[in-house]
Amino acid sequence: MHSMHLKALHAKKMTSMKHPENPIYPYLLKFMVIRYPNQVWISDLTYIKLPGLGYVYLVAIMDLYSRKVLSWKLSNSMDATFCEEALKEAIARFGVPALFNTDQGSQFTSNSFTQILQDYGIRISMDGRGRWRDNVHIERLWRTVKYEDIYLQGYENLRALKRGLASYFEFYNRYRFHQNLDYETPDQRYRSFQAKDLAA
Repeated sequence: MHSMHLKALHAKKMTSMKHPENPIYPYLLKFMVIRYPNQVWISDLTYIKLPGLGYVYLVAIMDLYSRKVLSWKLSNSMDATFCEEALKEAIARFGVPALFNTDQGSQFTSNSFTQILQDYGIRISMDGRGRWRDNVHIERLWRTVKYEDIYLQGYENLRALKRGLASYFEFYNRYRFHQNLDYETPDQRYRSFQAKDLAA
């Protein structure tokens, strides 16, 4: 199909649709060297199909240096509220990042979401249109979560999904080793930098 330039005709989950009236910010990570936790946070949302309920949406906020999932929320609607709740929770638990990067989805470009970032003095960065590689780390998170947990567990309802994701993200942060982190866990990488900083 790729060779013949054919595409399947089916409804797509438009999780990255931007709102025409919301401002778009430039992408600021192109030449940035990520050196410490809370330098850059990234966020994205994905969809999960549940039998009998249809699609629900999952948002996560990740520290780019350590790949630690700082917060996550589920919602059965695509409004910006659950994204704002995830952002507020991450800030309350882990402090304020220097920069926050997302795609151009309407949840992240909404005035209420960007206002939270502006109130804390956080610089705003957004992926280029259609450039999934700009946020590739959280795209890899979605692949990992779905193939290591969601597809294997076959959750039947929202309550079971919430419990399962809480358990999985605990495993992901505390016990899952990452090759790109020199086989440390996200928690180890996040905390080890702080320990070195305190020792210095």
